[in-house]
Amino acid sequence: MLRYTLMRLGILVACLLVVWGAVYSGIAPRGLGGSNGMWIILLSLVISAPISFVVLRKERDRASVQIVERVDRVKANLDANRSQEDEAIDEAAARTQAQEQAQAQSQPS
Repeated sequence: MLRYTLMRLGILVACLLVVWGAVYSGIAPRGLGGSNGMWIILLSLVISAPISFVVLRKERDRASVQIVERVDRVKANLDANRSQEDEAIDEAAARTQAQEQAQAQSQPS
């Protein structure tokens, strides 16, 4: 997951540098007034998104498999904990019921 994030960030930084160079060389239009920095960032985001989508497909699939495995592990742990709690509650209820029956039998009628 970290690898995918770093690769995605690298593509964004590369696009940012290319767009910055294009804007300051006059190839791409400048933003209005003081919005030039925001224009460069937005344009870089718009360009890097489809590039990341295509180029990082295999890495994204690998990361999603890792996430699914992690989620499945957490679900299994939660189910195990839940069943342990259910068993403990059942045992406590059985003990309580046995004690009540023993008390009822030991008391004279």
